[in-house]
Amino acid sequence: MTSDEAVGAITAGDPNPWRNRLSFGLGTLGRDMTSALVSMYLMYYLTVVLHIGEDLIVGVTVVLVSLRIFDAFSDPVMGVIVDNTHSRWGKHKPWIALGMVLSSIATVLLFVDTGLQGGAFLTVFALLYLFWSLSYTVNDISFYGMLPSLSRDQKERERIGVVARITANIGLFAVVVGFLPLTNALGARLGSLQLGWLAFAAIVAVTMVAFQCLTLLFTKERVITPRQQTPLRELVKVIGHNDQLLWVTAAMLLFMSGYMGTTSLGIFYFRFIFGDESMYPVFAAILGVAQLSGLAVFPLLSRYLRRRQIHLLATVLCLAGLVVFALAGSSMVAVAVAGVLLFVGQAFIQLLMLMFIADCVEYGQWKLGRRNESVTISLQPFIYKSSNAIGNGLVGLALVWSGIAGATSSADVSAGGAIAFKVVMMGIPLVLFVVSWMILRAKYRIDEDFYSRIVAELSAKGA
Repeated sequence: MTSDEAVGAITAGDPNPWRNRLSFGLGTLGRDMTSALVSMYLMYYLTVVLHIGEDLIVGVTVVLVSLRIFDAFSDPVMGVIVDNTHSRWGKHKPWIALGMVLSSIATVLLFVDTGLQGGAFLTVFALLYLFWSLSYTVNDISFYGMLPSLSRDQKERERIGVVARITANIGLFAVVVGFLPLTNALGARLGSLQLGWLAFAAIVAVTMVAFQCLTLLFTKERVITPRQQTPLRELVKVIGHNDQLLWVTAAMLLFMSGYMGTTSLGIFYFRFIFGDESMYPVFAAILGVAQLSGLAVFPLLSRYLRRRQIHLLATVLCLAGLVVFALAGSSMVAVAVAGVLLFVGQAFIQLLMLMFIADCVEYGQWKLGRRNESVTISLQPFIYKSSNAIGNGLVGLALVWSGIAGATSSADVSAGGAIAFKVVMMGIPLVLFVVSWMILRAKYRIDEDFYSRIVAELSAKGA
């Protein structure tokens, strides 16, 4: 059997590949809406809507960073639990369903105004955020852990991944574009801005449940994993001996930390630096179209460029976007151009990250003799959560260093404060992007040819 035959055999018998592409992809819509709402705008809600004050902002930042790091390290443990699950519904779907229900409830609870102050507020907030993080982990690990079981063909995985990332980004940008006008409209109808945010959170949570049900009902696994148990004590071996997985994780953690810092500070940039918060939804809509276009064009680009070349192109686009952003001044056109460059580049990288990690499943099976889908894929949410924690730290740093934590408008921010804000929002991410590219360029070696050889050898062994 040739290499091409080996990677294609697993999907050759699928009479309706679009069933999995759509049912799996649509399952990302609501879940990424909840993730965007909490990871990108919870701090904004606490600062601008609840007005918790500078002292509590520092405390909340510590809670967010600490719990996200703790939660990130729990991801591989959840991966072991999923990999060791055997039920009539498979090993992924029971956990997808449980995480779906619990995380949707937790999302709503985070936007309830408890009326508490000081230490009591921080304690309750920490418990609610921990509940949200852990329940989202249950869903996240089991959901993306299913991806390698849908196909072993790199191109089919790209097709499934493109649909999933396009749908996920539609959900993300629906929140990014809609949260200001919708929370304001709902707040006006319900009597307070806080209730408007609570209602918006409830709508997002219901959307998550509705679209995840499509995955539960219609997605079918194509790669059947033999029954096997991975003892928890071997977790470090499964991850630590997969050198390619470790290098991808390190590189992408750096990239996503910079990206999350930049995007999470976007709403503050328009309110306190650019000076016109009403332009943020317009900017977000432009970026949404740019990122979706980048994801849509990826399959065409991959016909002519190898993944390593696409990664270089994407990194250059992101770096150019940050430079233009830093020099944009009061020009909305320049800001929009910067955003398009950054988000098209990031669209390529987010899909490459998913594909790189998914390919490490077969690499780990080839190297270690055991297939651990969920443990391997758990490194993707580990990257997102750890980078989100670092991004939250950058937000807290920017708000305190620039003086924005005590400001009410752009007039309250000094020239030095604006420079400090831009250093955190654009300068630090630029350095992180460069280092990330250098690591992958030097250390990651699962290219198209090597992957085909891995799959051919696994097929020859009947794995």
